[in-house]
Amino acid sequence: MTDPSPRAGGVAEEGAASLSHSPVDIFVRRRVLAAVVSLFILFLGLRAAFQLPIQQYPRIDASSLIITTVFVGASAADVKGFITEPIERVVASVPNIDYVDSVTTAGVSTVTVWLEFDADPPAALAQVAAQLDSIASDLPAEAEPPAIEVRRADRPQATFYIAVTSEERSRSEITEYLAREVQPGLSSLPGVQRIGLEGSRPPAMRIWLDPIELAGFEVGAGELRAALTRNNLVAPIGSAESSEVETDLRADTVLERPEDFEKIVLRREGDATLRLSDVARVELGSEEADLDVRLDTTEAVYLSVWPAVGANELDLAAALYQALDAARAAAPRDILIETAYDGTLYTRDALTEIAKTLAETILIVGLVVLLFLGSLRTAIVPLVAIPISLLGAVAAMSVMGFSLNLLTILAIVLAVGLVVDDAIVVVENTMRHVRNGMPENQAALLTVRQLFLPIISMTVTLAAVYAPIGILGGLTGALFKEFAFTLAMAVIVSGVVALTLSPAMSALLATGSDEGAIARASSRMFDRIRSAYVPTLDLAFAYRGPVLLFAGTTIVIAPLLYMFSLRELAPVEDQGSINVVLQSAPDASLEYTVEYANQTVERLLETEGADYVWSVRRPEGGFGGLEFVPWKQREAATPDLLQSVFFSVGRQPGIRVFPILPSALPNAGNYDAELVVLSTDAPERMEPYAEALVKAARQSGSFIFADTDLKIDRGSTRLEIDRDRVADLGLTPADVAAQLGLFVSGAHVSRFDYQGRSYKVIPQIEDALRRSPATLELLRIQTPAGDFLPVSSMVRWVDETVPRALGRFEQRNAFRVFGGLVPGTTKESGLQVLEQAAREILPLGYSVDYAGESRQIRREGQTLSSVLGVSVLAVYLLLAAQFQSFRDPLIVLLGSVPLALSGALIFTFTNFTTINIFTQIGLITLIGLIAKNGILIVEFANDLQERGLGRVDAAREAALVRLRPVLMTTLATVVGHLPLVMVSGPGAGARNSIGFVLVGGMTIGTLFTLVAVPVLYSLAASERESTGP
Repeated sequence: MTDPSPRAGGVAEEGAASLSHSPVDIFVRRRVLAAVVSLFILFLGLRAAFQLPIQQYPRIDASSLIITTVFVGASAADVKGFITEPIERVVASVPNIDYVDSVTTAGVSTVTVWLEFDADPPAALAQVAAQLDSIASDLPAEAEPPAIEVRRADRPQATFYIAVTSEERSRSEITEYLAREVQPGLSSLPGVQRIGLEGSRPPAMRIWLDPIELAGFEVGAGELRAALTRNNLVAPIGSAESSEVETDLRADTVLERPEDFEKIVLRREGDATLRLSDVARVELGSEEADLDVRLDTTEAVYLSVWPAVGANELDLAAALYQALDAARAAAPRDILIETAYDGTLYTRDALTEIAKTLAETILIVGLVVLLFLGSLRTAIVPLVAIPISLLGAVAAMSVMGFSLNLLTILAIVLAVGLVVDDAIVVVENTMRHVRNGMPENQAALLTVRQLFLPIISMTVTLAAVYAPIGILGGLTGALFKEFAFTLAMAVIVSGVVALTLSPAMSALLATGSDEGAIARASSRMFDRIRSAYVPTLDLAFAYRGPVLLFAGTTIVIAPLLYMFSLRELAPVEDQGSINVVLQSAPDASLEYTVEYANQTVERLLETEGADYVWSVRRPEGGFGGLEFVPWKQREAATPDLLQSVFFSVGRQPGIRVFPILPSALPNAGNYDAELVVLSTDAPERMEPYAEALVKAARQSGSFIFADTDLKIDRGSTRLEIDRDRVADLGLTPADVAAQLGLFVSGAHVSRFDYQGRSYKVIPQIEDALRRSPATLELLRIQTPAGDFLPVSSMVRWVDETVPRALGRFEQRNAFRVFGGLVPGTTKESGLQVLEQAAREILPLGYSVDYAGESRQIRREGQTLSSVLGVSVLAVYLLLAAQFQSFRDPLIVLLGSVPLALSGALIFTFTNFTTINIFTQIGLITLIGLIAKNGILIVEFANDLQERGLGRVDAAREAALVRLRPVLMTTLATVVGHLPLVMVSGPGAGARNSIGFVLVGGMTIGTLFTLVAVPVLYSLAASERESTGP
């Protein structure tokens, strides 16, 4: 076959004939050396591939410190004022804190310290502990010391829940078995931060007090407390020594059995002895339940497995399942151990799917290369570059401490369509020279001399666009640093292969012999394309004004398309589950919540594809998950089922149910949108604004449900103490509260020994009696004079309504408005609805902040948008250094980037996808890809100018000569990324987003770039001095 452009080929050869030697000539002359370099890269990559850890996401060092303080019997207002606020004040000064929030309920203060990304949790823990020590004396003496727990801040729940059930044992017995036999072994697994026992019932010695008998025998709280502590304590004695032996001495002062407690002497009067059994019923029971967990509707105890920060969850899952197999083998026959929730299932399935996509991409790119080059001999050259480049990137990942995760494997998938580009350009250029009669070795040498600088420019340009991502902070930086550097390393290695192995193989495999049928068909196809391109290009040169106007229009259109596209942090994914948040009635008991939650579970199990439901219930509500059968066994995706699930359970009487899709990115939020409103006002003054915001959200049509955590509807009885009367009796209000607390609160007064472990001794009035104020009035308060007076003589019962919980955010009173969105509504849009409502409803002095995923949207959503501009600037500066011109890089960028971005953004504007962090990564990648086409044309046109052609002729000839490699590399990229567009299943949303941007942008951008770049070059390129023929 003859070259369809003899003039172009001749000019190219003349131009190249006088080029000096390139630094990589040695690899053409010494092919074994080229092979050894590539084999060394292969070896390093294969070795690293079997050593890299496998995870869902790159390591994210996001932690929070949970400070829990229990003040049994205290009201929420008292706990907030005496515990929560002092703790908030001192911990706020600890460095590297993002924000501090808190929730206070009756008897419990929970302050959460959210650390910045990459903060050191042990250091923060030490500093917070030191701050708490400094105020220990200021906290109520009756409160338990604050307990600090380090928890991962990238998820709202444990990664694994293991359900343990038994038809023969009580929960207390199951708890005791797990605590002794299973929990210690699991806690020692590598990567485990802690193993919780959810729904557990630890043994406790319950002293059920009879108020009538207490009143009849005039037994006071102080007398009762003293008897329980005096007769049940650890009393070390020491040891007895003789000249030959030493004997440890142990006093039998710790009680172990209910009958031992029953015999405790409260008082002796003559021959009469008053024992504990006379005023109380003693039993070996369990601590009072405020938590109930179920697998479907079956009672269970959950082992919750919380991985440590940065732990490899897939490795942990493998070790956990091995340990559970051993636990099942050793467990009694009646104990059933099964997995209720495994947060790594989605990861494993998504990794499997993306590996399939990788295989499909490699196959498709290979076929495209074969069809375009027309010969298996020549197609081998770019095909060999794929495994070498990818494994070279894997080797670099190992050196940099990366992992194989959803994002780095996605980077490898994207790299398949990129790493063949340079090799295609090399082999195509070599074949062109061979077809024109040049010997193979000389053709290869000429190629590397012609393409050495363009390939370096293209490689550095494409790698440079990712550099700004690698230095980002926050969640985006943590997630995409490994992605960016993996892709950049693959491109760099492909450039090395293109300048070393590809020329050597081209010299060996290139042939000028007759072509086969595929090659002839490929040539005919290209001839037809070129025949259509020539008049199009000439027409563009004749009407350069309209071409420039069109190119300039895209500079305006691209930002408009971006602005009017839907935005979200990440696309919705089918993760095989729907989270469920429960909210019970304000005065609900645990039994009430359990009853209605069971009804919810039965409704959830009717959902198409439902497998089972796990749940954790408390009196005020709870949370859980509807787990579905594997993706291949169902037709409907979970996002499509969300609305039907809400209609099934969202209007259920007796309990409110909020179904939510799990977040596609790691975060600690439960809801699609979560706005925090801050003020110094009291909750009662803030409540109307909370209700107004919820109403606005519901009326917007964007939310399936909306609600607030500020609800002042909980019934409470306040004991109004007659201070004058109490003072006359020689008492203080604190004395009265302490004596009543012993009877009512359920606080423990001592501990007892049970099978080698210590558990609580809890005196308390029977449950049914505590619920009646009339019964409580039978209690007697002992005065310093020894008299026993009815509590009603000094206390008045006042019924009132109080908030369910008191929320604070950054040391101010706060409430949250949250909700779940209608399918098709982005989280950005939902958040904008809440923000607009806040601007219209909230008065002066109120401000807003964000929590959960909404906080990430506001902090991270525009991060990559700024990187887009930095990437363009980086490419421009690199090209300016390469071309030694500030105008030529503008030709490359203005003639390609706006056109490609507009083509890509058409798909976001028309809702094929959204603007999210994955599409933005695609846009950044697109800048480097489309710039490579412009570089090929401009670099060659500059060379032709130096050989004596004018700007117009140089631009025309460069475009015609580079048409084939531009089309080949573009088609390899576009077709190679088609699987990303067509894929479905786990993780498909992210891959679809990148796929639409790259396929659409490269297709549309290349078509216009082939016209715009030559026209811009003919008008604005730097004049280059001719160096002669």
